Amino acid sequence: MADGLTARIRENIVLYGALAANLGIGVAKFVAAGITGSSSMLTEGVHSCVDSGNQVLLLYGQHRAKRAPDAVHPFGYGRELYFWAFVVAILIFAVGAGVSVYEGYRHIITPEPLLDPLVNYIVLGIAMAMEGASWFIAMREFSKAKGKAGWWRAIRQSKDPAGFIVLFEDSAALAGLVIAGVGVWASHYFADPRIDGVASILIGLILGLVAVLLAREAKGLLIGERADPQVVETVRDIIARHPAVTAVNHVRTIHTAPDAIFVAASVDFDDAITMGAAETLIEELEDELRAAVPRLSSIYIRPEKRENAATLAHPIQA
Repeated sequence: MADGLTARIRENIVLYGALAANLGIGVAKFVAAGITGSSSMLTEGVHSCVDSGNQVLLLYGQHRAKRAPDAVHPFGYGRELYFWAFVVAILIFAVGAGVSVYEGYRHIITPEPLLDPLVNYIVLGIAMAMEGASWFIAMREFSKAKGKAGWWRAIRQSKDPAGFIVLFEDSAALAGLVIAGVGVWASHYFADPRIDGVASILIGLILGLVAVLLAREAKGLLIGERADPQVVETVRDIIARHPAVTAVNHVRTIHTAPDAIFVAASVDFDDAITMGAAETLIEELEDELRAAVPRLSSIYIRPEKRENAATLAHPIQA
């Protein structure tokens, strides 16, 4: 049992690392906000709580996504993770950004004199160190996964939302901490507590931007995205090189989970082969495809005349 728990923690090190950091930081921020009356510190406390809840939802989504296929969901529950990723984006926007902007506006309209900022600086320093550690873990793991692809391209092509969501959250958290620190310092330096409220609004705008980006990526995954073009071409090449295949009409794929792909191929076989030989050939092709691309969880090869096959506008998808 202990070994199983250790394996799960290692598998989700990014999420567990972010959750541990946010829980500790959130408590400290609320204490600091209560002592000093800082609006930006209160905003940062809410930010950490939202992030903690997000990590719990993603862990829950990963757990639910691993359920085995059944009669109701024959392709499994893998895309449930994408649903929870979309919920996370909504929470960041509605709760994180919404509360931050509201608190900032309220602090500007009815400013409260700030007390000694030392507690704020101490908490911000500790939070920066813990968030930085979480960000480093997320960055390291995502860097391994992306390979040679550029950062933005890797995010757009990623089919596992947990990694890039934590990376976005931690990046926004670090930016928010910097803004909160500047806001606290400027409020005291210029003797104007409204500046702290402006800092809260800026933090909210950053969270809103992150939420929109995450919602866009999660929506694409939830609707259904094709596999990497290299996977599509690998499937096409394996089928096309068989001597009994005269044409590969199209190869269509969709991710049913981050590590599971459904592929459907329309193939024109040589008219000389019998139905029995075609069935055997299809089974052999499926075995070869699974060996070459282990993520192919479901394979459907349809014998179809080239002139009768429906095609799409983009050759790489059709």
